[in-house]
Amino acid sequence: MRRLWLIFAQTVTVCLGILFLVTTLRPQWLPGGTATSVAVSGAPVTPGGTASGQAATPASYATAVARAAPSVVNIYTTKHVDVPLIPLPSDPQLERFLRGLPGFTRREASTSLGSGVIARADGAILTNYHVIEAADAIEVRLRDGRQAAAKLIGADPESDLAVLKIDLPDLPAIVFDPAPSVRVGDVVLAIGNPFGVGQTTTQGIVSAVGRNRLGLNTYEDFIQTDAAINPGNSGGALIDTRGELVGINTAIYSETGGSLGIGFAIPAASAHQILNEILAHGRVRRGWLGLEPQDITPDLAQAFGLKDTRGAIVARILRGGPAARAGMRVGDIIRSLNDQPVEDAYDLVSRLAPLQTDSTARLTLLRQGRSLTLDVRVGTRPPANKPKH
Repeated sequence: MRRLWLIFAQTVTVCLGILFLVTTLRPQWLPGGTATSVAVSGAPVTPGGTASGQAATPASYATAVARAAPSVVNIYTTKHVDVPLIPLPSDPQLERFLRGLPGFTRREASTSLGSGVIARADGAILTNYHVIEAADAIEVRLRDGRQAAAKLIGADPESDLAVLKIDLPDLPAIVFDPAPSVRVGDVVLAIGNPFGVGQTTTQGIVSAVGRNRLGLNTYEDFIQTDAAINPGNSGGALIDTRGELVGINTAIYSETGGSLGIGFAIPAASAHQILNEILAHGRVRRGWLGLEPQDITPDLAQAFGLKDTRGAIVARILRGGPAARAGMRVGDIIRSLNDQPVEDAYDLVSRLAPLQTDSTARLTLLRQGRSLTLDVRVGTRPPANKPKH
């Protein structure tokens, strides 16, 4: 009996040893065993983040970067500025007087850098307006080493976008996401030229969408991301894991000048629309009423006898503009636009922008406590700033 027990114990020990070796060295030999739990780079990945039907994350984004990176360019600008030869006084009037004296300043060339995205194979490039603002010369360098002088086709300072054009063959245009559906939590990659070190890719997620009222631009609808965006990244590409453009990197929130994990990008759909407008008309056309709206503060609501702060008060009216011709007055409170409630001044301006010129905007107003409705013929918003060509 004892001998049988020893044989049984030795057999179990040997079997456990063999099972341990197989589990460690050849797990695929076991029923349902897998060699790894992550997808191999380049394996098909479903929108839910799975590869070949297994719950996994891609081990590499090299395929997406290889698809998009050739379309991201470095932009170098040069402009000439007057540099004073001696320290300027703090008195503004004296400073202006001294600047006007001959020989007081020296004209020097100042260079800056940024990024851009080849939007069309014919050489149209999207970038930020602040990258090329007031530039005397613009140079574009491609990832393959080619360089070309760029011409400014048009700019839209109110959205901080500009369109350049270069004349080179075989340009790799970025792929726009035809149905952008960026969600909070989606993985994104930022490609640009931070600090002039050369093309760089950083990775993060979409932290928020629809960010506005940041005071950066007149029209804001930003994608917020924690992918590192640093000086020089402006105008570069924010792409998804397929290598398709989802945004144009535009700004960072920083107290030091470096990335703190809060970056902002203009959605690709908005950038594409502005691109088409500039290529077709030289600028972006937006609806306009010729008035300056202002938010209703709690103090103003109390002064006007309002129950809430919803709406926008007319602070100024342009003489001869659409609002003036329709009979609007300073102090009118706009409560709705085309039968939809107006939340505040930003909401009013944003909803006026897509209205077609010569269309009719129906406004519901409060004037001296009385409600009235006015039909205003929509005009075209004048350019905020004439870009330098």
